[in-house]
Amino acid sequence: MRINKILLVALSLFLWNLGLSAQQQKAAYYPGPGDNWEHRTPQEAGMDPGRLQAAIQYAIDNETQAPRDLEQAHYQTFGREPFGDGIGPFRERGAPTGIILRHGYIVAEWGAPERVDMTFSVAKSFLSTTVGLAYDRGLIRSVQDPVYPYMAPVVPMLPPAISNKADQLGQPKVLELFTTEQHRMINWDHLLRQTSDWAGVLWGKPDWADRPAKDLDEERRRERHLPGLVYEYNDVRVNLLALAAMNVWRRPLPQVLKEYIMDPIGASPAWRWYGYENSWVVMDGQAMQAVSGGGHWGGGMFISAYDLARFGYLTLRRGQWEGRRLLSEDWVNMALTPTPVKQDYGFMNWFLNTGRERLPSAPESAFFHLGAGTNMVYVDPDNDLVIVVRWIESDALDGLVQRVLEALE
Repeated sequence: MRINKILLVALSLFLWNLGLSAQQQKAAYYPGPGDNWEHRTPQEAGMDPGRLQAAIQYAIDNETQAPRDLEQAHYQTFGREPFGDGIGPFRERGAPTGIILRHGYIVAEWGAPERVDMTFSVAKSFLSTTVGLAYDRGLIRSVQDPVYPYMAPVVPMLPPAISNKADQLGQPKVLELFTTEQHRMINWDHLLRQTSDWAGVLWGKPDWADRPAKDLDEERRRERHLPGLVYEYNDVRVNLLALAAMNVWRRPLPQVLKEYIMDPIGASPAWRWYGYENSWVVMDGQAMQAVSGGGHWGGGMFISAYDLARFGYLTLRRGQWEGRRLLSEDWVNMALTPTPVKQDYGFMNWFLNTGRERLPSAPESAFFHLGAGTNMVYVDPDNDLVIVVRWIESDALDGLVQRVLEALE
């Protein structure tokens, strides 16, 4: 009996130590800053190297057919819209590029992952993150709060007049963007989920000119929906959110993002976030550029695949980085909550795989930050996986995810 008790205690200690060891092994790895990022072979990461290489080749073979000259690509697409002139910078893009992380380690990369390129609407995920940072610090008390009380009048920084000042007599010198009864009902959640149906002009772009309806006259005459009832992907309203967020922070949003997110996750110093040539305002006696939430008319986030991978890994770890919480659990939960009228969309641009409709090959728990190009940061908590893919045809996204998942052993 005594020997059995001793054996039982010994077995219990062994199993306890085994469990402790397993927990230690499950402790998340976080890369150091810059190039201090460990690699693992596919075998070490539990992946089949042949199948992984086939997935990479698939991404390369399905390069987007749009021109690499992104200014030319603009004028073949969005530039054809009313008021479609580019007013932000463009840059010629690189070759198809990507990175695959498993358990935080780099297991594969291709193209030029260090190259800084436009990332289009993936910038929206960085924008909503700056709103999350304001929420976490109490600058925004609730996402259900109307935006109007947070907004001071906005004074654009106009170029020196080159003609008689009387030519501008009677023109508004201050932007007041939430003056109507309907606009005063718009809250932060509506802007974050693209359900505001805000109407107006910002930085020379009318809301109706973005992905215009076939019947513009009817679109401009229609009665506006109450906020929250209808989802519409609209970059003018996205830029409205960027301006509102800067108004709350009283700082340029790139400074906010750098201090609270990009520096703590060890991002490179090479990323830049641009607005438009006419999106400058005067705030607290300082000239500030309101950034754009994408590259619809140029500008937006210019960033490398390495830095995108770091951001994707931060969202995989639900806002935590090496024991430090950068985004609250509350905010991440809200970002991943489906929009009632758009079940596969959370906060911009956290796309959800609800019903596995967007990516049938992926788990329903997967989500992704998505932009034109196509640029995608795929985040898969079930498989502890992040995939960054750039310059791939949009209809090849699921095929790439399928092939990467098939490489998991």
